[in-house]
Amino acid sequence: MRRRAVLTTAILAAVATPGIARAADPGPSVTKKSTTQLDAQAVYFVSYDGLVNNNSFQKNGLLTYKGYQYAVWYTSTKRAVVARRVLGATTWSTITLSHTLKSDDSHNVISMGVSKVDGRLHLHMDSHSDGFFYVKSVAGLLDNPASTAWTSTVFGAVQTSLDGVALTTQFTYPQFIATPEGRLQLSYRVGISGNGRNALAEYDGSTWTALGEWSASTGTYTSTHGSSTARNMYLHGIDYDVNGRLHAFFTWREQSAAVMCNSGGITNHDTGYVYSTDRGRSWRNDAGTVVGTTGSSNTVAVTDAGLVVDPLDPDHSLMNQESQSTDSTGLPHAIISYVPGRFGQCTTNYVTDRTANGRAFHVRKNSAGTWQKTEIPIALNSSQRTKLVLDKYDNAYAVLPYGRIAGASKASGYTDWALLYDGSGLNAFGEVVIDELRVKADNVLSVMYQEKSSGTTPSALHVVDFALPA
Repeated sequence: MRRRAVLTTAILAAVATPGIARAADPGPSVTKKSTTQLDAQAVYFVSYDGLVNNNSFQKNGLLTYKGYQYAVWYTSTKRAVVARRVLGATTWSTITLSHTLKSDDSHNVISMGVSKVDGRLHLHMDSHSDGFFYVKSVAGLLDNPASTAWTSTVFGAVQTSLDGVALTTQFTYPQFIATPEGRLQLSYRVGISGNGRNALAEYDGSTWTALGEWSASTGTYTSTHGSSTARNMYLHGIDYDVNGRLHAFFTWREQSAAVMCNSGGITNHDTGYVYSTDRGRSWRNDAGTVVGTTGSSNTVAVTDAGLVVDPLDPDHSLMNQESQSTDSTGLPHAIISYVPGRFGQCTTNYVTDRTANGRAFHVRKNSAGTWQKTEIPIALNSSQRTKLVLDKYDNAYAVLPYGRIAGASKASGYTDWALLYDGSGLNAFGEVVIDELRVKADNVLSVMYQEKSSGTTPSALHVVDFALPA
């Protein structure tokens, strides 16, 4: 007995004593588990270089909650559907909603959100600088999925407001986020591309409230080529970290083409960053200075100091609405992409130039408070976006166009990016949708993708699952 006690004490001392080696955390890896089919004939049309069922800025087109996974899409007849499965199951149960996609516009995505305070599933659908459609489930649906019948009766009527709250007639880019208290917030853009503002609404379990706009479209931005007096802030995402801080990376898009070297480019410039410590009521720059208050006349503007964490002029076809995440300590990470200067200092066709020479970059804030950027050494071969995922060891994964996956280890300081999966056999169109919540739920990366097609010929929509390091 004494020998066992001494051994136990020695082991505990070794774990607790600095400088004594312990097993290193595993690096990034993906192991393909299974692929399931959501729809053999999902709607297919290419608009703004994307598909309405697989625009990576959807938050969320695929999500996991309490042992079930949920997916949304439009069928070949343009009907909106929502499906669910038990995690790991091979079949999905589908509900067809009483809404039909109104136009062939890839912006008109369906996004889902969970209000934890009452166990409802919320869906926001079909809007691009115009009116929107909204539907929510009965209370408790997500808390008791096994005992609640999955039929159309669990969803209420499709509305053109948030339970009577109209918001705006120029609505785009719904993104649902759950607050640490379990309330549900909706991030969206008011206005149009090049002249719009970001805004928030909040649901407390019984009532929606419009919190108001928090970014500005006014002010003068001047490049080496010319000036612009209107713009919009495009978010790379909006996420709460483990400490309850709300993070948002962004890029600005100017209204005037005068700021570019060539009219065939795109007016996006700079990667900016703000955060909120009061649930989105006010916004601070990286130095902690308040630069905007939601619902007031003082909103975050291009002229505010301390917003830019990675400067870039409008001549490199910087992509808007790429991706972001936060790690286990609350530090912010993002993926951005553009055409590096080694390929020239003036893009003349942003789709062609990004496809030929575009590269993605990992931008992050380290524990010392310094911003770092690392190029992911894999050609995009696409004009489209990349998604960012962090596993439980804080290894980073970039889910590139066509379903390719690259990874980098935290241990290396995210300098060892390498291709982990080449997308073979998927025949994916381009951008993909990921399940952010499932990574945290059971260490599996679920990717929703649609097969390539042509014209308006429908194609299959799938979810492929990858196991991450245990």
